[in-house]
Amino acid sequence: MPQAEVRRARAAVAAMFAANGFVMGAWAPQIPLLLPRHGINEFDLGLLILGLGLGAVSAMLFAGRLIGRFGTVPVLRAFAFALIPTLPLIVLAPTVWLLALAMAAFGALAGCMDVAMNANAVEVERRLGRAIMSSSHGFWSLGGFLGGTLGSALIARTSAEVQALVTAALVAAVVLVAQRALRGEPPHPPQRAEGPAQGRLLPRELGIWILGGMALFSMVPEGAVLDWGALYLQDELAATTFTSGLGFAFFAGAMALMRFLGDAVRNRFGAVRTLRASAILGAVGLLIAAAAPVPALAIAGFALAGLGVANVVPILFSAAGNFPGHAAGAAISAVTMVGYAGILVAPGTIGFVAGHLGYRPTYTVLAVLLLVVASLAGRTAMADARHAPPGANPGAAPAA
Repeated sequence: MPQAEVRRARAAVAAMFAANGFVMGAWAPQIPLLLPRHGINEFDLGLLILGLGLGAVSAMLFAGRLIGRFGTVPVLRAFAFALIPTLPLIVLAPTVWLLALAMAAFGALAGCMDVAMNANAVEVERRLGRAIMSSSHGFWSLGGFLGGTLGSALIARTSAEVQALVTAALVAAVVLVAQRALRGEPPHPPQRAEGPAQGRLLPRELGIWILGGMALFSMVPEGAVLDWGALYLQDELAATTFTSGLGFAFFAGAMALMRFLGDAVRNRFGAVRTLRASAILGAVGLLIAAAAPVPALAIAGFALAGLGVANVVPILFSAAGNFPGHAAGAAISAVTMVGYAGILVAPGTIGFVAGHLGYRPTYTVLAVLLLVVASLAGRTAMADARHAPPGANPGAAPAA
């Protein structure tokens, strides 16, 4: 494949990450509005978000099987287009039951698109001969920042319905243009897997599941800021509608900034030191947000937490992909599934806890989880391995 075409494919998958992040960012300021619109409380909202998360995580294995059969490009295209109308469907749902169905569909489609775009990014990495995973996640965070910021402004100046429709139109335009340049590899049949995990649906090695647990502990704070940051700022710090939407927006923006620098930082300091320092920085940011007396300081704490957790998950994915004696695909899928339970399922539980204990103790506990991740940083040493992955194209051109 010519290098110009590979570069276009790299830009296309980056656009898909940004589009997915934009939808999630636009969703964040919509969350507090669901309570008065449907006459529900935080417990009910927690159940709805739990349904969203269960839909996402349960669909990930389904997406993996589709990718194995059809390849990453057709699957990514299909789920990207299917995701476009989901936010308007949530906002326009006339009853709680239809809202629950729309949110479950939103979670399932967003989760499947997430798996497909990560898998496609791995294939583009092989063609380029260099890592792009951290910056790909950076484009997701940038999309989240733009979606949260513009979404909050649109809601404040127009309405939730207008914001949802504008979001759908913008994402549709990005996906329509980007999908033409997507490139991938032919579908890989299961028998291509190598090593002791051949033929297994999921790996059995404890070390892989420990990496998954670390990903879970790292993604729980991200999900907590996404789903509950606006309510925390609004309920406990008396923030306005616009200001309450900035918590996740600045968290995602800080993540984007650091993820674009992530590969260079990791190449200089190594995976273990980068992950340890990142997790500690994220914990400090959450502690500042939890103790903040005013919205501005809480938003600054969320931004600092975003800088900290930005590179943790990409490093964990790399560590899983290079896990000794194991097929990379199965290891990454296991870590991804466990990890994404953090951003999609755990926030529902956090809502229940926050309803009884308050948000400040909740964010303090999340900071402790990041300190646990920092203590296990040595588990990611294999992330710095530089061997060719199974199925890599030996004729791929080097990075420009």
